[in-house]
Amino acid sequence: MSATDHYHLLVLGSGEGGKYLAWHIARSGRRAAVIERKLIGGSCPNTNCLPSKNEIWSAKVSDLVHHADRFGLSTGPVSVDMAKVLARKRDMVDGLIDMHLGLFKSSGAELIMGSGRLVGAKTIEVSLNDGGTRVLSADRVVLNVGSRAAIPDIPGLAEGAPLTNIEALELDRVPDRLVVIGGGYVGLEMAQAFRRFGAAVSIVEPGPQLAAREDPDVGAALQEMLREEAIDIHLDTAVQSVRGRSGEAVTLQVRGSRGDQTIQGSDILVATGRIPNTHGIGLDLAGVALDARGYIAVNDRLETSAPEVWAIGDCAGSPQFTHVSFDDFRTIRGNLAGGNLSTSGRLVPYCMYTEPPLARVGLSKAEAARQGIAVRIARLPIVAVLRSRTISETRGFMQAVVDVASDRILGFTMFGAEAGEVMAVVQTAMLAGMPYTGLRDAIIAHPTMAEGLGALFANVPGRKAA
Repeated sequence: MSATDHYHLLVLGSGEGGKYLAWHIARSGRRAAVIERKLIGGSCPNTNCLPSKNEIWSAKVSDLVHHADRFGLSTGPVSVDMAKVLARKRDMVDGLIDMHLGLFKSSGAELIMGSGRLVGAKTIEVSLNDGGTRVLSADRVVLNVGSRAAIPDIPGLAEGAPLTNIEALELDRVPDRLVVIGGGYVGLEMAQAFRRFGAAVSIVEPGPQLAAREDPDVGAALQEMLREEAIDIHLDTAVQSVRGRSGEAVTLQVRGSRGDQTIQGSDILVATGRIPNTHGIGLDLAGVALDARGYIAVNDRLETSAPEVWAIGDCAGSPQFTHVSFDDFRTIRGNLAGGNLSTSGRLVPYCMYTEPPLARVGLSKAEAARQGIAVRIARLPIVAVLRSRTISETRGFMQAVVDVASDRILGFTMFGAEAGEVMAVVQTAMLAGMPYTGLRDAIIAHPTMAEGLGALFANVPGRKAA
């Protein structure tokens, strides 16, 4: 074992927040290193966010070409070449890795490729990928180890070698019949994409609606959209057992409101949530406590139970989005500089990249009701936004939740074309504390999807007389 090498900052894992913190510290002239087992830059550029959106875009193009006649275009025979879809995605990933390597070099932060585990207070032992071992210590340590797809404890499932999002995005073929377990964001995005590539697709969801965190009308709209694309949807249905092997032939025994059924498939994709990568990395040896769910316990400054040790991103129980991990970085950076930043009360937006996409920020109707907040609801069908007619994407709606007393916007949901971009406009107004009338009366360029915000907020019911 080599002698201990000392740094100002060590980051275990090269995900979004941690790598930015290491780059920041190194640019200030202090010694910083990131320890990464495999994925340079973390999961977002390699296996999750960006690769999935890359292939989802290929699926969108496939759908457009297959329906080119809607736009007055005639095409010949059309087929999907998944090997080329995969190659396009891999080209993007290679470019992103090169970009990250360049940022490590320019910042002066060291990238150490190997598997790290804590062996004492602020001390990490690294089994290097190219052989050998290093022992590293630091004034400060940041744990940035992320999460991974959960595989439910269903008889025969693990033995059947199911796909997770990682393996699904490495397929160079179109599955004959894909069975997706889970009706959340990952499951729905992948289900629609592979249907558009040509697979027959079934979704098995144990809950009563798709996208369980959303209002029932949102779940119903998603269900209608997917069924129109000939995707079989089984709600209130739990998988009892699995036989066979994904990639060859699988049989799922399921139980739901319609009794026991059998679902046949060629491949299984598991999309039932994620679990933190906190097991077996020596947290106990460093005095780092876990919470009841197995995530690293942190306060609102992202400090762990061990002095001068922080956790960031998924493993800290933060909302599992890259943009939240980046905000975790800003929180720690500010506090290290003497600030008093907190993760409490953050306004976190998110977007599901189905076609059309779903975006939300702030409270849903159900969340407002659970919190006992008196609100007014405004709703506008997407077909009323004239831009949607020019691009023949008229499905969906906008919905706003407005505080009764203050006129402040408490939440916004959009299921429709360019939903994520429109949501950012509303989020900005919410951060500024602007009353809904500010967007209602704004001059917004025509014809854009954001233009619909004027009509949406014009639909806010008036206050009831006392």
